[in-house]
Amino acid sequence: AGLFNLIGSEVDDAYIAKVKAQCINPELIESAAEDLKIVFTPIHGTGNKPVRRVLQEVGFKNVFVVPEQEMPDPDFTTVGYPNPEDPKAFALAIDLAKEKNADVIIGTDPDADRVGVVVKNAQGEYVVLSGNMTGVLLTDYILSQKKQKGTLPENGAVIKTIVTTEMTRTIATHYDMELIEVLTGFKYIGEKIKEFEQSGSNTYLFGFEESYGYLAGTYARDKDAIVASMLVCELAAYYKSKGISLYEGLQALYEKYGYYKETLQSLTLKGIEGIEKIKLIIKTLRENPPTELAGIKVVESRDYQAQKGQNLTTGENFTINLPKSDVLYFVMEDKSWFCVRPSGTEPKVKFYFGVKGNSQEDANHKVAALSEAVMNKVSQI
Repeated sequence: AGLFNLIGSEVDDAYIAKVKAQCINPELIESAAEDLKIVFTPIHGTGNKPVRRVLQEVGFKNVFVVPEQEMPDPDFTTVGYPNPEDPKAFALAIDLAKEKNADVIIGTDPDADRVGVVVKNAQGEYVVLSGNMTGVLLTDYILSQKKQKGTLPENGAVIKTIVTTEMTRTIATHYDMELIEVLTGFKYIGEKIKEFEQSGSNTYLFGFEESYGYLAGTYARDKDAIVASMLVCELAAYYKSKGISLYEGLQALYEKYGYYKETLQSLTLKGIEGIEKIKLIIKTLRENPPTELAGIKVVESRDYQAQKGQNLTTGENFTINLPKSDVLYFVMEDKSWFCVRPSGTEPKVKFYFGVKGNSQEDANHKVAALSEAVMNKVSQI
C-alpha cells in the first residue's frame, strides 16, 4: 500500500546539523578538545550513536564510552533502574571516570530525551548534579554567551515548568529576558515554541524541567538529550578554559544569584484505598491550606485546577492563565515554596520543595525543615 517508508540517513544528517547549530562557542571546543575528558554512558539506550557522533563532529576528542552499557540491552542488566535521575545508574561510569580522570560524565536515558550529569567536586569526588543544577548552568551559559556575542534578542524567553527551580527566574531577570512558566510536562514547553513562531511574541532561547529534560533550539518539540549532552560538554570546555571545573562554575552561580535548593518527596499509596487517600490529601490542602510551615508564614496559594491564586496577606485574588491541572502551590514569606500534585501514571502523590538560602548549609537546612513540616502535616491527614 506504500505506507511503509524507510527513513534514510538524510534525516539523521539534517537532525545532527540542527543540533550542531546550537553550539555557541566552537572555538572553545577546539582549544579544549585535547585536554577535556568526557565519560559517556547511553545506559544501553538509543543515545549511543547520536551523542558520540555529535560530540565527534563538533570536535571533542576524548570521549570514553562505558563499555558495559554501550550496546542495546532490553533487560538493562547493568542497572536496577535505567534512568539518569537515579545516581546508581552512574556507578560504572564513575569507575571509568576515575580511571580516566574525566572532567565530566554524561548519561542519557534509554530513549535519549533526558540527560544526567556528574562532575568532580573540590575534593576530587564525583557528584551527580540534579536536573535543576544542570538547567541553571545551561541557562546562564546560553544567556551570558549570547549577550557577549550581541546575539541576545530583546524579546528572548526562557521557559521552565512550575516545579522547576526559581533560580532560573533570577538568571533570566539578570539578562533582562522573560521567564515563562508552564505546567509540568515538556509538551507545554513545545507548545510555547509553536505559539512564539505563530505570534512572533518571543524568541525561544532555552527551556527545561527539573526532571532532567532540556531543549535548546526550535527544531524539536520535546526535550532532547543529544543537544543537552553537546552543550554540557561545551560548558565543561568553557569552564576549563577559565581554569575551573563545572562544579566550581556552579558554586560561582550560587555566589552570584543566591543559594537555591530543591527536593522532591513522593508518597506511594497503592490500591483503591490509596487512590482515596491521595484524593483526601489534595482535598484537605485545597480546602484548608496551611497558614504557616516550619515557623514561616504562607503568603500565597495557587490552585491550578481552579485557575486561581490568592495573596494571603492582602486577600487579593488573581487568575492563573494555564490549562486546568490538579496542582496546588504555596509560597512562603521567605520566598520558599512547595507544590503538590498526584502522579498521572503511578499511585503516587508528589511534593516539590524549593528554597533560597544565604549559604549552601542554610539552603540545605531550610529545605529539610520545610519538607519535614509539610510531610508531618500530610501524615496527620
